[in-house]
Amino acid sequence: MKKIAILIVMFAMPFFVSAQAKHNEEIEALRVGYFTQKLDLSADDAKIFWSIFKEYQKEQMALRNFCMKDMIRYKKVEQIDELSDSEVSAMLQKESDFKQKDFNLERKYYTKFKNALNIKTVAKFYIAQESFKRELLKKYREKHRD
Repeated sequence: MKKIAILIVMFAMPFFVSAQAKHNEEIEALRVGYFTQKLDLSADDAKIFWSIFKEYQKEQMALRNFCMKDMIRYKKVEQIDELSDSEVSAMLQKESDFKQKDFNLERKYYTKFKNALNIKTVAKFYIAQESFKRELLKKYREKHRD
């Protein structure tokens, strides 16, 4: 019976991974369209912006993937009682460290954007970034309301 379950998981896994990858590609396509519309970049500015943005996304994803497994916010409340005080303390410290690293990354790319693009374009980017998140959440809620 275990062998059958393992086989089912092995054959189903690529479909789940594929579905997640497709979902990520759809979100990325929506993001590109949204930012393109909101930022109204010239061809030269678009080349600069997307180069910096992709670099930013890559570093942001690497940081999140590295920290996710050890962060307290990804634990269930019931799991906390199973941990020692020192383990919980270490997780809280990692959470704080992550927030600092995330802030430092944000500052690093703010400087890169500011040095490469018009400051109003940078401001529009930050506004577009937040409004994109809200739009995405709104679409998700509408989709799952039914």
